[in-house]
Amino acid sequence: MTDFDATRAMFHLPDGMIYLDGNSLGPLPVAAADRVARTVRDEWGEMLITGWNRAGWMDMPTRLGDRIGRLIGAEPGHVVLGDTLSIKVYQALASALEMTPGKQIILSDIGNFPTDLYMAEGLARTLGDGYALKTVAPEDVAAHITEEVAVLMLTEVDYRTGRRHDMAALTAKAHAAGALAIWDLAHSAGALPVDVAGGQADFAVGCTYKYLNSGPGGPAFIYVAPRHADTARPVLSGWLGHEAPFAFDLDYRPGPGVERMRVGTPPVLQMAALEAALDVWDHAEIDDVRARSVELSELFIREVEARCPDLALASPRDPAQRGSQVSFRFPDGYAAMQALTARGVIGDFRAPDIMRFGFTPLYLQPAEVIRAAEIIEEVMAGRLWDRPEFKTRERVT
Repeated sequence: MTDFDATRAMFHLPDGMIYLDGNSLGPLPVAAADRVARTVRDEWGEMLITGWNRAGWMDMPTRLGDRIGRLIGAEPGHVVLGDTLSIKVYQALASALEMTPGKQIILSDIGNFPTDLYMAEGLARTLGDGYALKTVAPEDVAAHITEEVAVLMLTEVDYRTGRRHDMAALTAKAHAAGALAIWDLAHSAGALPVDVAGGQADFAVGCTYKYLNSGPGGPAFIYVAPRHADTARPVLSGWLGHEAPFAFDLDYRPGPGVERMRVGTPPVLQMAALEAALDVWDHAEIDDVRARSVELSELFIREVEARCPDLALASPRDPAQRGSQVSFRFPDGYAAMQALTARGVIGDFRAPDIMRFGFTPLYLQPAEVIRAAEIIEEVMAGRLWDRPEFKTRERVT
């Protein structure tokens, strides 16, 4: 059983703050600051260029990839880290389209994260000649998986509402129609049990700065199923995805397996932070985390609905149908969230009217959930959000 008091002690949590935004940016693991400092001082400082070999920098993307792989149900050796999530989406999508000749439709849903859709739109424009992105309502995805679809590209957990897709069922339907399936796990990895191997996903991608707590700008990851690992052709043929980077060949030869999905130089300092963050998972079981997440989110919904009749639940009521977040709709949601932030309750806002709250049992406790609901009640009942200073939009909401 996971000791959540012990895992909470592994994070730096500012005094007076109730942090309900780990679904957007995870807090600082206590060990990360020292780990990054040692990387800077003892490795970069003392080893300089020899650190690529002596400190194991070059192997970090695959070594840490395997640690993430255990959290998403991946086979060993089939996850690699590096670059950003947008890049990894593009890589997976371009490879999958090339592997489905004669088909040109990318199917996604209107609840997908915009960057995934932007990547798909841009790639379709580049390819031209009939390639197109088709988006439908999340609940209608299954009905639109037809023979014309080349690739099904979905985010398992909707970033706004927390609505959860059935990976195994939709992937099976895609395969039956001759399509490949790409899953974005940005709001799944580290939040709930994922089984990319059992669910037969062809590709999966995700970021590490949310529930995996690698810090702002942390590297993304990509999973390639073993059946595709040596045949998927990376459209971004980066130096470090080459079979022999230091042969300095002028012609590109893809590296073995998922190594070919490496592109640029690994972000060593950010990976050092991620390594420290992943150490927390040596003390936690994902099934325990999921069970506690459901308890906390159910408690939050009960408390908020009893106290705040002006807020309408936007997330699925059935916890099995949502990820590790709860969203409420309110016409002045941005201002209300700013008022909450001023009182130490940190969530975030997603246009047009979503107040979003994340639940991360590694550091969040039931008493904080109840106190957060009390503060939300104070803000709503007293219309404390209805002030000019809370209505001025910042660049990040």
